[in-house]
Amino acid sequence: MAEVVGEVPSGEKEFAESTRRIRDIIEFPEISEEEFERMLKSASRAYGGPLPHRTYSLCPETRRVVPALIWENGGKVWITKRCPEGMITDVYYESVEQYYRFQRWKFDFKLKSVNVENTGVNCPLDCGLCARHRSHTNLLNIVLTNRCNLSCWYCFFYAKEGQPIYEPTLEQIRMMLRNAKKQYPVGANAVQLTGGEPTLREDLIEIIKIAKEEGYDHVQLNTDGIKLAFEPELVKKVREAGVNTLYMSYDGMTPQTNWKNHWEVPLIFENVRKAGGPGIVLVPTTIRNVNDHELGAIINFGLNHLDIVRGVNFQPISLVGRVPRKERQRFRITIPGAIKRIEEQTNGTIAMDDWYPIPIAGHIARFFEAFTGSRYYMTSHYCCGAATYVFLDRENKRVIPISRFLDVEGFVEYLESKAEEIEKWKKLGKLQKLKLGAEIFMKFRSFYDDKYAPKGLKVLDLIKNAFMHGNYDALGKFHENALFLGMMHFMDEYNYDVERVERCVIHYAMPDGRVVPFCTFNVIPELYRDKVQDQFSYTWEEWKALHPDWEYRKDKYIRTKEFVENMKKSELYRRTYIDIEDYFGVKEVRA
Repeated sequence: MAEVVGEVPSGEKEFAESTRRIRDIIEFPEISEEEFERMLKSASRAYGGPLPHRTYSLCPETRRVVPALIWENGGKVWITKRCPEGMITDVYYESVEQYYRFQRWKFDFKLKSVNVENTGVNCPLDCGLCARHRSHTNLLNIVLTNRCNLSCWYCFFYAKEGQPIYEPTLEQIRMMLRNAKKQYPVGANAVQLTGGEPTLREDLIEIIKIAKEEGYDHVQLNTDGIKLAFEPELVKKVREAGVNTLYMSYDGMTPQTNWKNHWEVPLIFENVRKAGGPGIVLVPTTIRNVNDHELGAIINFGLNHLDIVRGVNFQPISLVGRVPRKERQRFRITIPGAIKRIEEQTNGTIAMDDWYPIPIAGHIARFFEAFTGSRYYMTSHYCCGAATYVFLDRENKRVIPISRFLDVEGFVEYLESKAEEIEKWKKLGKLQKLKLGAEIFMKFRSFYDDKYAPKGLKVLDLIKNAFMHGNYDALGKFHENALFLGMMHFMDEYNYDVERVERCVIHYAMPDGRVVPFCTFNVIPELYRDKVQDQFSYTWEEWKALHPDWEYRKDKYIRTKEFVENMKKSELYRRTYIDIEDYFGVKEVRA
């Protein structure tokens, strides 16, 4: 299709074009009320129990909490609930085999501090965090604004003309940062500044500095990158102020699948290179029948720009709001479904078994704590996310997942067998510490196979330093030589599982003092996101009075035909998209 130019990018026309031909539809199984009740009675109840498993979910219409059943059919895992309007089924996980493999690595944690006095008996309708929550904040989200320079057709979040403007004050932002730091036994240490589009705030640099002042080691900026494309000085300023990562929307390899910033990415990359950072994580919202055919190509793209791209974090779409069954069958994709496509699109280079669930990190957290004093327990539900690392052997033009030369599961099991000894580390004498440390790292070598490791990289030293020191510099050097691949599937009303939200590790800070899991903040906006932002927003008139020179239209980005034509002909565009290696030996989707 022809490029959409001369207007604010919204994606509506591109989405319509992408969905004209549907390649793949998920058939949902039927289940009667009698079958539902029978399975519910015999279902396991303890976290991590076998299927069928009983949990609780949300009714999309009444918003009531209702019993739900997670069960297997046809090699997939489904979630079914009985609502006043009838039985509702959705796909929960597209591989029962992967479900059980990931379940093995479940890890529970208990947060000992609360922000609200609620018992959690009405979870997820009284979040804050409460005594029922089982994970500390791994990543704190702070919404800086609901203004945006795009007008995405599906977005209900950005302020439209005449609507209230939400922008917390610097004092409120500092309070939110401090509040999350107070969590016990582990305070927040990583923050994402998000929106709207956070680069629209004129005091963004001051906000970044405040986050660093409050002791946050990791600061990432969630952005579409548009302003960073045209303001090279801003890239330099955010890096110098303390931003470690640009968490940048990147939905595909063509102007149709990545209508948000396809034409601007070459400029963003150039400016980041000139500024010496920050590192970039590409964030594709992954949708069946829209861009799921480009996942391998996106990874290949990241590998071609490994000097600045630190990772690709796929986010299977969350179908928030009232979505008909037919639409969910067309667009729903889960973590195993996306991983399977990556396996197919990389010719098996990155396989299903190369991925691990997020809570596997919880099993090595005690090791980090004992050796380095760092406390960071990633204890999300095993179905919330998955990750792996891939290394680039430039000498042989090969991509090698970490699991091909490191027995990850064997090493984690070994650390667990040494857990009690490791936890006594602080009480050991110097000689005993040296002995235990030497024993662990000698054993570590037995899990590492140099024959399959990438050539030209001292991967063993990188991994050892990351484990030994566990600090930001050591981890940073590791990331400079590897591409992180992640999956994070946020929930919606149809696949909502209260057991998952109880263990959520990505939280929003709110100016009323509460800290709320991602999947309550966005799935139940009438109680959280919209309610609190209405309470703390400026009316249109108040905002205009405070900012007399501001105009709504000036916030909006209009992509011109001239810009697109010039970019198409440029050497920069060619270097970014065209003249790149095909590391997977398949015909890539090209711009």
